[in-house]
Amino acid sequence: MRLPSSVLVSVSLFTAETTAALYLSSTYRSAGDQIWQCFTLLFTLVPSVLVQLTLIFIHRDLSRDRPLVLLLHILQLGPIIRCLDAFCIYGSAGKVEEPYVTITRKKQMPREGQTEEVEQEVGQAEGKLVTHRAAFARTSVVQAFLGSAPQLTLQLYICVLQKGVSIGRGTLMVISLLSIVYGALRCNILAIKIRYDDYEVSVRPLAYLCVFLWRGFEIATRVAVLVLFSSVLKVWVLPVVSANFVLFFLHPWVLFWSSRSPFPENIEKTLTRVGTTIVLCMLTFLYAGINVFCWSAVQLRLDDPDLIDKGQAWRRLAVYYSLRFVENTGLTLMWYIHQTEFYQWVDAPVLELSLLLGYAIAVFFMLLFYQFCHPCRQLFSSSPAQGFWECCGSLCMLRGTLSQPSSMRTKPPGKDTGDDPPCVTKGDIGQSLCGAVSASWETLLQTKDYPFLLFWYGSASMRFSLCIFIWRFWLIDTTILESSLGMLSHGPELQLHV
Repeated sequence: MRLPSSVLVSVSLFTAETTAALYLSSTYRSAGDQIWQCFTLLFTLVPSVLVQLTLIFIHRDLSRDRPLVLLLHILQLGPIIRCLDAFCIYGSAGKVEEPYVTITRKKQMPREGQTEEVEQEVGQAEGKLVTHRAAFARTSVVQAFLGSAPQLTLQLYICVLQKGVSIGRGTLMVISLLSIVYGALRCNILAIKIRYDDYEVSVRPLAYLCVFLWRGFEIATRVAVLVLFSSVLKVWVLPVVSANFVLFFLHPWVLFWSSRSPFPENIEKTLTRVGTTIVLCMLTFLYAGINVFCWSAVQLRLDDPDLIDKGQAWRRLAVYYSLRFVENTGLTLMWYIHQTEFYQWVDAPVLELSLLLGYAIAVFFMLLFYQFCHPCRQLFSSSPAQGFWECCGSLCMLRGTLSQPSSMRTKPPGKDTGDDPPCVTKGDIGQSLCGAVSASWETLLQTKDYPFLLFWYGSASMRFSLCIFIWRFWLIDTTILESSLGMLSHGPELQLHV
C-alpha cells in the first residue's frame, strides 16, 4: 500500500495558498486598497467552497449520516479532515484482518507483442485510499484553474502597476504557480488513468519532470502575456478572455447536440435531471477554465457514458497549440505597439522574445513527454509527431488548393502556338515545397527518427521567434533612422531661417 503523498501535497498547497491570500488581503486592507482586497478574497473563497462541494459530492456525504464532516466542510476545513482520515487509514492498514477483499484484473504493458493480465487483491482500506486520492486529484484541478490561475494573474498585474513585488505578494504568486502546475500535472495523470483504465499504469519520475516543465513554461508564459496585454489595453482584455472561455465552454455542448445522443442519466443515481445538468455545466465550466490557461489533458465528451474522450486527438492538440502560439504572438505584438512610457525600464523586444521562446520550450517538453516518457506510449495507434505533421500536411494541401486558381495564367492574344516555357507561380512553388517537405517528413516518420523531429520542431520555433525579434529591432532602427534623416533634412532650413 502506497503512502498517500499526493493527498498531503494537495492539502499543503491548499492551506498555504489560503493562508498567504488571507495575509495579503489584510495588508491590502491596511494600505486602503479595497479593490485588490476584494478580488484577492474572491479568488480565495470561491474555489475553497468549490473544493468543499467536490469532496462532499465524490464521498457522497449527503446520502450518509455524517453531520460532523458536513460541519467541518461548512467551516472550510474539509480537506484537512480528509487528509487526517487518509493517513489514519494508512497507519491502521495491516493491523486488522480485512473481512473481505476485492479482486481486480489489470493488463500489463505489452512486451514483445504479448499482454498479460494480473490479478490483485484490493482490501477495504486500500479502496478507501484510492477514493481519497481520486477526490484530491480532482480538487487539485479545481483549486488550480478556478482559484490559483486567476489569483496569479491578479497579483502579477498588481506588481506591474506598482513596479514592485512585496514579500507577501511574491510568496502568494509562487504558491499559486506551484498549485497551477501541480493541478495541470494531476490532470495529465488523471487523463492517463481514465483513458487506460484496463492497464496497470506506473508513471516514472522523468515523466513527472517533463510534465512539470511543460506545464510550468506554458502557464507562466500564458499568464505573463495576459498581464502585459491587460496593462495597456484594459478595455479589450475582458472580451479576449471571455471569448476564449465561452468558446471552450460551448465546444463540448455543440459536439453533444450535433451527435443527437440522449441526455446522460448515469452520472449519479440520486441526482435529478436538473442536478445532472448543473453537474455537467460545472464540468464544462472547469474545462473552459483549464483551456484558457493551458491545454486540458482530459477532453470532455458528453455523449460518452464516462464523459471523457478516450482517443488520442493529436490533430486537436496541434491545432490548439498552433492557434495559442499565434494568439500569444498577437497579444504581445499589441502590447509592443501600444506600450507607454511606463515600460521604459523594460527591454520590450527581449521580453517578447523570452515569452515566445518560453512557449516554444513548453511545446518541446510536451512532445518529449508524449514521444519518450509517456507510460502508455506503446499503446499509441500513431505518434504525436505523425499527428502533428498530418495536421501541417492538411494545411499545406488547403493552401495549395486555395492558390490553384491564382496560378492559372492566360496567354496573350495571338500567341496560341509555340513552345512557351511553363508558367511557375508562387502558389506552385509553395505547393511544391509543401510536397517536398511532406515527403521528407514521411521518410523520417518511417525510419522513426523522432529525436530529429523534436530537434527540428524546437529549432523551427526558436528561429521563428528570432525572426520576430530581429524584425522588432529592424522596426526600431528604421524609425530612429527616419527621424534622424528628418532632422538632418530640416537642419539647413532652420539655419537659413535663423
